[in-house]
Amino acid sequence: MALVTTQAAVRTPGIVRTRARAAWRPAVVVLAAVGLFALYWRQSESVAVSSDGAGNVLQAWAILHGNLLLHGWRVSDVSFYTTELPQYALIESVLGLGAQVVHVGAAMTYTVLVLLAAWLAKGSARGRVGWARALLAAGIMVAPQLSATQIVLLSPDHTGTAVPVLVTWLVIDRVTPDRWKAARWLVPLVVFVLLTWTMIADSIVLVTCIAPLVLVCLIRACPGLIRHGERPAPRWYELSLAAAAAAAGGLGSAAPRIIHALGGYQQAPVESDTTVTALQHQAWVTFQAVLELFGANMYGVRPVIEAVFVWLHLAGAIVVVCALGVALGRLFRFQDLVIPVFAVAIVFNLVTYMFSAHALDILGAREIAAVLPLGAVLAGRVLAEPLLKLAQATRSARRWLLPALAVIAAGYLGTLAYGAAQPPAPLTNQPLASWLVAHGLTDGLAAYWQANSTALASGGRVQVSGVTLAPGGQFVPYEWETDDAGYDPARHDATFMVADGPAQLRWMQSAALRTFGPPQRTFSYDGYTIMVWDANLLRRLGHPGLV
Repeated sequence: MALVTTQAAVRTPGIVRTRARAAWRPAVVVLAAVGLFALYWRQSESVAVSSDGAGNVLQAWAILHGNLLLHGWRVSDVSFYTTELPQYALIESVLGLGAQVVHVGAAMTYTVLVLLAAWLAKGSARGRVGWARALLAAGIMVAPQLSATQIVLLSPDHTGTAVPVLVTWLVIDRVTPDRWKAARWLVPLVVFVLLTWTMIADSIVLVTCIAPLVLVCLIRACPGLIRHGERPAPRWYELSLAAAAAAAGGLGSAAPRIIHALGGYQQAPVESDTTVTALQHQAWVTFQAVLELFGANMYGVRPVIEAVFVWLHLAGAIVVVCALGVALGRLFRFQDLVIPVFAVAIVFNLVTYMFSAHALDILGAREIAAVLPLGAVLAGRVLAEPLLKLAQATRSARRWLLPALAVIAAGYLGTLAYGAAQPPAPLTNQPLASWLVAHGLTDGLAAYWQANSTALASGGRVQVSGVTLAPGGQFVPYEWETDDAGYDPARHDATFMVADGPAQLRWMQSAALRTFGPPQRTFSYDGYTIMVWDANLLRRLGHPGLV
């Protein structure tokens, strides 16, 4: 009896320590997530929400109030219908209608993206290797460059699409046939559902996940390609994943047309313009865009402190480039399916971007936003373990590597704090919205960049619909991120038009005279010109088919 008691007493401290370790790890992750969310929220607020993001907030508001299919809405070539819009509706149910929806949503999305990248990079590794993988992936993403805020920490623009992509890969990576018999049929089904769901929102997933997965799985099915060990899964299983992805791409492509046929939103066609006339310039823009995503774009004038942060971020960009080179060089020697697919996805995304019309300026970097999490995961999976072994190899290696890592980590954390310390940007067109409300002008027209943003800045108290010019110089509805109901004279009585600045006033004033006749009153306020009529302008607005 005494012996049993002694053994139990010896085991008890070990059990307690094991449970304590199991408890503090999730607690650390939760605290880190909360801290990152707060910092990203603050950095997001440093850039004002434009009419693009305002349109998404208004669409989510419509969904929240019962217009589930967005009847009457004309959305852009990327609907975000199944990704950010449900997220925005959830946030609106708590915060109401306002620009904060965009900032909170962006902070949530990027925090989740960092955590998912760390989790996927870790894979099945445990101990120091697992932590090294996760920390390397999270570290590469943790501190976006301040100039990249509007790309990765603002309105929906492809960054959030990477969240369901990484969730899909977590399912593929962690639920394998050798662990779960049901995975043979369950995982392809889940992949099909997740990728279809994502494809409805954003067709960029064709490049960042679907096409690379199909291509790699088809090539890996060829005998003798997988070397240095047994295959982690049967060929038929990988082919079933490819079939599921291909089916998701087909159904997801047709979904917007099906939704419209059911009375839902109408989506603008996806731009597929390609150009090789300025290929040298586009290649240079692509290079800068990659640096921008990884916080290492050293081109452009900026304060000294930002320049220091940028140069330290070069370490992360170099690690990702090295990981991509290793992955491409040994593409079909990895048993791991994640590595070759992510490497191919990065190449696909960069090549399609470089040959597209988006690669004309640095703002086009939003088209390759997925390269950031894909590259971070790839770096964690490919290089974390070799770097860990190097650090443990010799005393001399530790002597220079550990201080270097400490300096780089300090630079990344400094970047994170610096971004969060920036002053909040004023709401776009807030002075105009306040003036309109104060003067009882609640329904009117404006150019696109003054339309949705003014409506959002007013908290929905002012309805401002976007207009553009037809070839004949007549105003017509602007069919991009707009609700057809806003142009219905039976539902709205638009009595004013806004011009922002002298340049816009010149062409809008002459077009307004041709379309609506001379205004009865004209006001100037804070750089805006507000023209007011005593008639419903919507009855004289041209038909959008004139454009």
